[in-house]
Amino acid sequence: MQVKTIFFDVGNTLLFPNRDHILQALDGHAEHPSLEQWQAIERATKRSFDEIVEHGAVDHGFWYMFYSSLMKQLGVKDGSVRDQLVDATRLSANWCVIRPGTREILKKLGERYPLAVISNADGKIAAVLERCGIVDCFASITDSGLVGYEKPHPAIFEAALAAMGVAPSESLYVGDVYSVDYLGATRAGMQGILFDVAGAYRETGTPRVESLEELARVVQ
Repeated sequence: MQVKTIFFDVGNTLLFPNRDHILQALDGHAEHPSLEQWQAIERATKRSFDEIVEHGAVDHGFWYMFYSSLMKQLGVKDGSVRDQLVDATRLSANWCVIRPGTREILKKLGERYPLAVISNADGKIAAVLERCGIVDCFASITDSGLVGYEKPHPAIFEAALAAMGVAPSESLYVGDVYSVDYLGATRAGMQGILFDVAGAYRETGTPRVESLEELARVVQ
């Protein structure tokens, strides 16, 4: 893989949700789901969500779909609980779980490639990256909450490429949702690879990795 610059998504790629905090809305209603249950719902939701986005009805309701499925499995019928879960998950501050070794791998990658971020967020993703100790790994951070366009719209990718002064064909984008990240990037002329921890895309043949360690091996 020949690239000069690597762009990263943040959620479910560099940082992961603080599930204990987010799921507090379930207290008194149901037991918190296990990680295995969470990831099974994530796999199913991604496939359904991709179908919606690929057929032209761009729907930003991924987490509404996700928690609707979770609520059904848990037997919770109070829609206000689902809404609380969705709202909590959409706060960038609640994406603060970082996998061991993340900073070290990013620093190593950064010795060879300029690194940057493109994230659908609430305008505060840079502060979250700073609190998590990795903001200095990136030369540029493009946040949809500030740019005014969300992935997969080409304008957010174009803004990030312009900020780095790099051609799309020389750039790699790493993100976790096929329709939003992989298709958004490749349709903007970039190379793409899925960061697929939950295994939603194992059988699709789409380029994918399940860890930063694996990504480092692929690009180097």
